[in-house]
Amino acid sequence: MSEDEDRLRRWRLVLGGEAADGTGARLEGDDLVRDRALGDLYDAEQRPRRGGLGASAPSVARWLGDIRSHFPSRVVQVMQADAMDRLGLKGLLAEPEMLAAVQPDIGLVTTLMGLRGAIPESSKEAARQVVRAVTDELEARLAQALVQAVSGALDRSRRTTRPRAADIDWPRTIAANLRHYQPEHGTVVPERLVGHARRRGQVERHLILCIDQSGSMASSIVWSAVFGSVLASLRSVRTSLVVFDTEVVDLTEELDDPVDVLFGVQLGGGTDINRALAYCQELVEEPEETVLVLLSDLLEGGIAEEMLRRARQVHDSGAVMVALLALSDDGAPYYDADHARALAELGVPAFACTPDVFPDLMAAAIQRRDLGEWAAEHDIVTAGQPEPED
Repeated sequence: MSEDEDRLRRWRLVLGGEAADGTGARLEGDDLVRDRALGDLYDAEQRPRRGGLGASAPSVARWLGDIRSHFPSRVVQVMQADAMDRLGLKGLLAEPEMLAAVQPDIGLVTTLMGLRGAIPESSKEAARQVVRAVTDELEARLAQALVQAVSGALDRSRRTTRPRAADIDWPRTIAANLRHYQPEHGTVVPERLVGHARRRGQVERHLILCIDQSGSMASSIVWSAVFGSVLASLRSVRTSLVVFDTEVVDLTEELDDPVDVLFGVQLGGGTDINRALAYCQELVEEPEETVLVLLSDLLEGGIAEEMLRRARQVHDSGAVMVALLALSDDGAPYYDADHARALAELGVPAFACTPDVFPDLMAAAIQRRDLGEWAAEHDIVTAGQPEPED
């Protein structure tokens, strides 16, 4: 097939094949399957005799199988999401046959989270398998980076140049003093000792993830569940996971399995950040060892003044606090800019973060670096900072 013929074939698929498409191209083989799948989804309103999938779970399952077999993965995700909106297929996700046919992705997981109360017992295991496929994939993508970043930050933060004799790290001490080698004595005379500072307990840091359950935060919640599960696996870190709307639910006991966390989330409802921060304050036992991450669009439905007062108390206690407006790859989030600026003025930086840089953010927080400076180093715009000019 020539380049011109291939271009016409693609336009034919885009335009739908009516006389007005003007291409004159004919489709054969797999292209006919692609055309039928596109028509079922996008021509339902314009051409009711042809478009639409009806209310049959088997027919939807066959359609899902067709798009998975004949379109790239990214296109499949877009078409699945469009089908949920255009054809009203959310209710059919309760069917095991349909769940077995879909391609798992974050968008589908957030849909299942929203439908969790409507999924019948016979379909719950299939739904869990879909969610697990996604969380396993996300964990494989960034778990190692998170473990390395957090472990490395803990190691660096506990080093000291005034260690006790039993706490001297001799390999690092020798490396740091090689210029002081004394050839006549055949040894290094260290001028600077490197070692580990002793702590009262074994836990190095307490990380608190406080997550807004608003529907707009759905994909951020998925990533939080995965990262929270990874953090909970580290012995030197104590991790708490708190989710909230107008009520507060502590899901820390579910952190062994991010699937349990996600099915414990109830998307939607109001937002009472003040109440959530009040609960998190009770979890803070050693402020100097605590990092509190508030993941929210800051659209407070409670008492905003009290929310800001509590944020100030957390910051002034010595704990590290950061407000993440989003933790996802979805682009710029919608958030309450006034509240974000107010938090920034209190010393609590507010910005969105992608999953790829979240491990480094946690490392910076553990080392108690200036998170505003950290954000600037990563070209992240924080609240109160002007948008970069094009």
